Amino acid sequence: MNPRNFFAELRRRNVYKVAVAYAVVGWLVMQVAATIVPALHLPDGITSAVVVLVLLGFPIALILAWAFELTPEGIKRSDEVALGESITPKTGRKLMITVGVVGALAFGLLLFQPTRPKSVVVAPDSTAPAVIAAPAAEAISSKSIAVLPFQNLSKDEENAFFADGVQDEILTTLAKVADLKVISRTSVMQYKNTERRNLPEIAQALKVAHVLEGSVQRSANRVRVSAQLIDARTDAHLWAERYDRELADVFAIQSEIAQKIAQQLQAALSPKEKAAIEKKPTNDVAAYDLYLRAKEISRETGNRPDQMHEQIRLLDEAVARDPAFVSAWCSLVHVHLRLYWFAYDESQHRVELAQRALDAAARVQPDAGEFHLARGLFHYQVSRDYDAAMSEFAAARRALPNDPDVVLYIAIIGRRQGRWEEATRHFDEAVALDPRNPNRQLEAANAYSAQRRYPEAARILDGVLAWKPGDFTIERARAQIDVAARADLRRMQRLVTDADAKSVNADDVAQQRTMLAFWQRDYVAAQEALAGYGRPAFTAGGGSVWPRDFFEGRAAWAAGDTQKAQVSFAAARESAAARVKARPDDGRALMTLALINANAGAKDEAIGQGEQALKLDTVAKDALHRAEALTSLAMIYARAGEHERALDLLEQAAKLPGGPSYGILILSDVWDPLRKELRFDKIVASLAPKDTPPPAK
Repeated sequence: MNPRNFFAELRRRNVYKVAVAYAVVGWLVMQVAATIVPALHLPDGITSAVVVLVLLGFPIALILAWAFELTPEGIKRSDEVALGESITPKTGRKLMITVGVVGALAFGLLLFQPTRPKSVVVAPDSTAPAVIAAPAAEAISSKSIAVLPFQNLSKDEENAFFADGVQDEILTTLAKVADLKVISRTSVMQYKNTERRNLPEIAQALKVAHVLEGSVQRSANRVRVSAQLIDARTDAHLWAERYDRELADVFAIQSEIAQKIAQQLQAALSPKEKAAIEKKPTNDVAAYDLYLRAKEISRETGNRPDQMHEQIRLLDEAVARDPAFVSAWCSLVHVHLRLYWFAYDESQHRVELAQRALDAAARVQPDAGEFHLARGLFHYQVSRDYDAAMSEFAAARRALPNDPDVVLYIAIIGRRQGRWEEATRHFDEAVALDPRNPNRQLEAANAYSAQRRYPEAARILDGVLAWKPGDFTIERARAQIDVAARADLRRMQRLVTDADAKSVNADDVAQQRTMLAFWQRDYVAAQEALAGYGRPAFTAGGGSVWPRDFFEGRAAWAAGDTQKAQVSFAAARESAAARVKARPDDGRALMTLALINANAGAKDEAIGQGEQALKLDTVAKDALHRAEALTSLAMIYARAGEHERALDLLEQAAKLPGGPSYGILILSDVWDPLRKELRFDKIVASLAPKDTPPPAK
C-alpha cells in the first residue's frame, strides 16, 4: 500500500481519534484507580493491575479501529463497507465530543489534586504544649497490627497461661520485623476479658490498622490454634487458619502464623528477620511451660521480692531442662537485676547470679536481641557504664525494632547522658509502641516534668487517667506536677484523703502522707503517717534509699523534740553508713549519709561527704543525678549556715533538668535558712510559672 494512502486510510477509519480517546479515557481510569484503591483499603496490586490492563488494551483498540467499523446495521469489517455507505465522519465527531468531556473531567481532577488540603503536623515546643498543637488525626500505618489476647478454650483453666504464651510468642516474633509496627503486649492485654470486642474502637485506641484474634485449646499432647487477621478499618477478614497438631509443634504453628501475617501486610523481610521468625525458642515443651509461668507472675502480680524469687525458681528449672534456652537465661538476668536495682538485694552474690545467667546466654546466642538488651541492662544498672549500655541497646533495637523496653532504655540512657531532647523523643516513641501501658506514659511524663515542661507532662497523665481512672501511681504523679509547677497541694490532699477507699498499698499512701505533711509544716501529721509506714526505708530505683529514721528525726526536730530527733538521726546514720560501706562508689548513697549528718549537726563531716559524692562517677557522669546532687549539697551548705556556697550550688542546679522545682523551693522547710536572701528570691522567681506572682515576703 502507498504510504500516503495508508495514513489517509488511518485518518478515514478514525484510528487517530480512537488513539486520542483511548489515551484520555485510559489516563482517567488510572487516576480514579489510584484514588479509590487506597481510600477503600484495597490491595495495592489492584492499581498496578489497572495500569497494566490499560497499557495492554491500547494496541488492541487500534487494531479494532482499523479492522472494524460502526454502521447503522451494527459492527462490520471495514473491507465489507462501501465508501459511500461509511459513517466514520459522524463517528469521529462523536469521539471528539467524548474526548472533550473526558478531557474536562481530567482537567478538573488535575486541579483538585494539588489544591486539596493536606494534613499538617505542628511540632510542640517548650512554650506551646503538645495538647495545643496536636493534629486532629494521627496517621495510621497500613503495616500496623495489634495481636489481641487469644481465647483459652481448654477445659483446664490452668492452661490459660499457655494461651497467653502462644499469643505473646506470635506478637514477639512479629515485633522482630522492622517493616511492621507491632503494639506491645501490655497494651493489648487490657482486652483479654472483654466479652465483645469493638475492633474499630480498639484499633483506634492503639493506633493500628489491623488486629489478630485467635483461640487456643490444649488437651494432653495435642493443641489446636485458630487465628484470624482483620482489617479493623473495614472489618474485613483478610486471612484465617486453624492448626490442629501435636503439642511439640506449637512453635512451628506460632512461626507459620507470624509469617502469614507478615505476608498479608506486605512486610519486607530481611534474611535475618526470616531466620528469627523460623527459630524455635526451645525444643523442650516442659521448659517452655516453666518459662511462660514465670512470665505470667511478672505480668499479673508485679515485682514483690517473694514473687521475683518464685520467677527465679521457675526459670532455673527451665534452663536446667534446656541450657540452650536463651530467652529464659535473659529473663533470669532481668529478675536478678530487678532485685538489685530496687535495693531488695544489693549483695555481690546477686550481681554474680545475674552475670552467670548473662554468660550462659552469651555462650548460646550472642547475637540475640534479648541478650543485647540484658547485657545493656547490666552495664546500666550494675557497672553504670552508660556508653557501653547505649551500644548494647542500639544492637538490641536492630534485632527487636518494636520492643518498647529497648526504646525506653535508650531514652533513659540518653537522659542520664544529658541528651534531653533526643531522650524525650524516645520516651514518646516507647509510648507509641505501648500506648496503653501507664508505666510508659509515666516515664514520658517524668521526662517532661524534669525539664519543667509541666503542661506536656500534665497532658500525658490526664490522658492516662481518662482510660485508667483511680490509678494511685498516676494520680500521685499528676498531683506532684501541681506541687512542682505551682506549689499547689490541693490535688495531693484529695489523693491521700481518698486513698483509704481504694485498694492501694498502705505503705505507698503513708509515704505520700508523710511528704504532704512536711510540705504543710504539720509535723504531728508527719509522725502519724510515719507510724503507719511498715518498711525500714523509702526506696526508689537506682539506689535511692532513705532510712525511715531520717524522716522521723526531721519530724521530731521540727516539732521541738531534739532528744528523739538525735536518736532517730543516729539510727539513720548507722543504716546509711552501712550502705556506703557496701557501695563505696555510689555517690547517691554517700550523699544520703551526708544529708543525714547535716541534719544531725555534723556539719563538717556532712560537707566533706557531700563534696566527695559530687566527684564520684555515679554522679559526675550522670546528668540526672548531678542535678539532684547539686541540690542536695546546696541543702547541706544551707543547713551548715554557709549561704553563699548554698546559693551558688542552687543557681547551678536550677538551670539543669532534674534540678529543684518552683513548688519545692516554696514549700520545703529545708530552704528556710535562705529565705531572707535576695539571690534565693531570684532563683525562685526564675522557676515560677508566668501566671504565678512571686512569693509574699
